[in-house]
Amino acid sequence: MISITKLLCGQSSFGDELRYKQGLRPENRRPIVVWNVTRTCNLSCIHCYSDSCNKRYSDELTTSEAKKMLVSLAKFKVPVVLFSGGEPLLRKDIFQLNSFAKGLGLRTVFSTNGTLITRRLASRIKEQAVDYAGVSLDGIGLHNDRFRGKKGAFDLALSGIRNLVAVDQKVGLRFTITRHNYPDLKLIFKLAEDENINRVCFYHLVYTGRGSSMYGDDLAAPKMRQCIDAICAWALWLNKKGQAKEILTVDNHSDGVYIYLKLKKKNPKQAKEVLELLRYNAGNSSGIGIANIDHRGFVHPDQFWQSDSFGNIRERDFGELWLDTKNSLMSKLKNRKPCLKGRCARCKFLDICNGNFRIRAQAAYNDIWQEDPACYLTEDEIS
Repeated sequence: MISITKLLCGQSSFGDELRYKQGLRPENRRPIVVWNVTRTCNLSCIHCYSDSCNKRYSDELTTSEAKKMLVSLAKFKVPVVLFSGGEPLLRKDIFQLNSFAKGLGLRTVFSTNGTLITRRLASRIKEQAVDYAGVSLDGIGLHNDRFRGKKGAFDLALSGIRNLVAVDQKVGLRFTITRHNYPDLKLIFKLAEDENINRVCFYHLVYTGRGSSMYGDDLAAPKMRQCIDAICAWALWLNKKGQAKEILTVDNHSDGVYIYLKLKKKNPKQAKEVLELLRYNAGNSSGIGIANIDHRGFVHPDQFWQSDSFGNIRERDFGELWLDTKNSLMSKLKNRKPCLKGRCARCKFLDICNGNFRIRAQAAYNDIWQEDPACYLTEDEIS
């Protein structure tokens, strides 16, 4: 994640303590864990990385197995557990598991499509001390409904957001940028302001799961740069007005380099400070600072990377799996720079980006060590 509000406005949040911590070596870093508590979902989004549908899937972790896993995560001192899916609110024991996690001292986040959140359910989320609820919206009105595969999904999600805001639950909006919905950016800005949404995350498209064929739906480099410019301008405008919203971009560390290069021309002193923060962040952290556990208990480098697993938490504690560098992929991810190819291998900002998203390289070139096709920096900028 790239915190626009931290880099441009000096505005900090809890997550920045994890993103920009000085001198934290990969082997000592504890990952944020995205746990797909279920694969079942009431929607059928066209870019769903877990290829979820409205049906039951076999071999889901039981309540007791899930609790044992949460104990191992707390023992390993992971900073945050993100309850995802599918749709996590469809899991019947979700609040029991959240309470158990909170009792272990874990910070918890819900990642939801928002369509099921009534006022009563919003109150329960608040009462459960969920640290943050992220609701996915990929456009306004019918644009969102097309992405979500259900007519009326936008209205239901917006109602869910309003219900969360009404009970004073920290809530965020999540928007995946594609060539189909980027014209809605300004409307998303307005929605976030009008609805008093605390946090907005702008995701770059990752070609995996049901979105594996969406390589051509990503924005061309010039248009993506315009989108990042617009997001940065909005963040600065909010800061000027005294609105303390957290604005982030996700899944493309080209954003950090791009912001640094722009600042270098306008404000060299601030650019130097930003460069230092980006070096602390160290770029993509699949297999380092982010982990995924799927609904069956298999551990993956990140939530988008379902094709490779380091093992199952039913057989070994999470910490053992995460630190086991006898696993060739885990070893290479923790020290990936010698493995990278193409533009990534020769980029002078590799210490900031760390090769970006390997699973996008896999989708585009059938080679996880090739360059990330979503990097929009020019040859002059990286050389």
